[in-house]
Amino acid sequence: MERFHCAVTDIADGPLDPAAAIGFVADPGFGGMNLFVGRVRDLNHGRVVTGVSYDMFEPLALNGFRAICEDMDARFGPKVKLYVAHAKGRLGVGDLAVVIAAGTPHRDEAFRACRELIERVKHTSPIWKQEHYEDGDSVWSEGCSLCGVDEAGDGAADAPGHVHAPAVPASGGRPPPAAAAG
Repeated sequence: MERFHCAVTDIADGPLDPAAAIGFVADPGFGGMNLFVGRVRDLNHGRVVTGVSYDMFEPLALNGFRAICEDMDARFGPKVKLYVAHAKGRLGVGDLAVVIAAGTPHRDEAFRACRELIERVKHTSPIWKQEHYEDGDSVWSEGCSLCGVDEAGDGAADAPGHVHAPAVPASGGRPPPAAAAG
């Protein structure tokens, strides 16, 4: 029985599927299943957003997703199933960007596992997000929900012992994948 599903889906191939996530983590012995679906919103930092582009080095992202799942498995035990799927490409407002699910015997474990999984994916994965705005401007985002640094780069690093990917160059390009993994 496979207990982890890790995927990157090119939006050109179709949208992410939350029903597939629930189907994957379902188990007759599990009383708790938790699902998180992240969507592209229409407003960020007071600016009207028209879309988002996600880019990544897929093998590195998948290795990272798998490492997170394996680490969580070591702590939650063999009675956990985890699902991670992240979109790649240009998404419009309302499109699904990420689907995370956890299945466990009890609801508390399912909630905790799902929350930890999305936070770790967002914090550690080499995924670059470029927001596109109504005025025609586009900006590469930075941020980490674990440490209080928002996407504008404001805030202090509250969580000790973690490191962010290098800042996006002022030229607007993204850092090379190897640099982001560090």
